[in-house]
Amino acid sequence: MRAVISGYYGKGNGGDEALLMSLLQMLPPSIEPLVLSANPRETSQRYEVKSCPNRSVFAILNSLKTSDIFIWGGGSLMQDVTSLASPIYYAGLMSLAQKKGLKTVAWSQGIGPLKRPFTRWLTRQVLLGCTAVSVRDSASAKLVSQWQINPLVAPDPVWALKSKPVKGLGNLPAPRVAVNLRNHSLLTTQKLRILTQALIDFQKATNVCILLVPFQSSQDLEIARSIASKLTGFNQIIQLDDPRELKGLFRGVEMTIGMRLHSLIMAASEESRCFALSYDPKVTRLMEEIELPGWELNQLPDDPNIISTAWLEYYVNGESLNNDRIQSLVDRAFMHQEIFNRFI
Repeated sequence: MRAVISGYYGKGNGGDEALLMSLLQMLPPSIEPLVLSANPRETSQRYEVKSCPNRSVFAILNSLKTSDIFIWGGGSLMQDVTSLASPIYYAGLMSLAQKKGLKTVAWSQGIGPLKRPFTRWLTRQVLLGCTAVSVRDSASAKLVSQWQINPLVAPDPVWALKSKPVKGLGNLPAPRVAVNLRNHSLLTTQKLRILTQALIDFQKATNVCILLVPFQSSQDLEIARSIASKLTGFNQIIQLDDPRELKGLFRGVEMTIGMRLHSLIMAASEESRCFALSYDPKVTRLMEEIELPGWELNQLPDDPNIISTAWLEYYVNGESLNNDRIQSLVDRAFMHQEIFNRFI
């Protein structure tokens, strides 16, 4: 059997690439994947799978014609906060696959936010037509249950992604603290200035090596460079294309200060203490579910000293998730694999 896999792939986003690799890791050997990607050559070479352009109508129609299954491959595909075009595009593909008679799977979805009645209706319609649905958080499960859909609920599959050691990481000074910030309207110039000063003060107090870790160069790299230019202690910007190495990086850091959801999931699963800076409900939900300290960005203190003091307190006295909790999250994340065994 062949499965067409659709998601935010080929855009250089480490979290979404990690979702793809997690899906490929869980996909039964009997299913041949064909990945729709913004960069099909890179996707094909990196994951050793067939891939085709995700904006080519001819390629998409041909891939559906020769396939048996269509899969939404994880993430927040159905949300209308960043773009109205995104949910229309992904729902359109799902609807087309359903009309062509393919088995359709909404896999490890984070549904919402859906602010518009139209996108809520659209999401409901395509999910009702799915062969199987799995979601990655309780809020998504609650929403779709209101539509008489009974999804499989399990932690984000990146918890279960196999990590890979990063060559040369051990040569960097220890202890190490990883930082991931991304471009977002809530991260204003003033807030970035406050966070940068807090990092300067925190580094002076702890003498840590700060690793600045962009997850998507187009959104994160400029911020990382800005911070690096102002830090007085040892620091390094680390960019990794392999999702397994990106996850493995956090095995070598004492603490992680992160905005992106998957920076926090990867770090927590690799036993790094995590401090969250939430810009999105999905990050806030993770903070609640695994009891991470942090702030909503719109509630960030104006005083850098308050922030650096909170980081210092957590660095000294905070604890990472214990091994039993991590293993439980990993084991439950593998429940997303049951979708394929049960329905396909």
